[in-house]
Amino acid sequence: MDLNELMESEDLTKNYEIQDINANKPMGILAYLGLLVLVPIFTARESKFAMFHAEQGLVLCVLAHLVGILAAIFSLIPVIGFVFSILMGLVGVVIFVLMILGIVNSVNGLAKQLPIVGKFTIFKLQ
Repeated sequence: MDLNELMESEDLTKNYEIQDINANKPMGILAYLGLLVLVPIFTARESKFAMFHAEQGLVLCVLAHLVGILAAIFSLIPVIGFVFSILMGLVGVVIFVLMILGIVNSVNGLAKQLPIVGKFTIFKLQ
């Protein structure tokens, strides 16, 4: 898999009804705000648009927590920990950028997969 394949993101907006999109943009936004991803998962199950963004947001949330845990564990090792912490900080910046991109997609009414992580799912919510 090369970098171009990772950066490609499929636009699935045509698969969603405009009424669903307009009614559930706020739920799509919440999906990218850390543990607030649970709000659309439990309150907007009937919305395909909200569940699309909840799947994307859940992947980012789990990834962010894993990065934090790994950074904490490896920070205990003197030299390796410092280098690993810098690397995990850069991964954290990428996760933050992906969160912003997801929020922008939701505000604009787009169901567009995020680059890098968009093809992954943890649970099939739709």
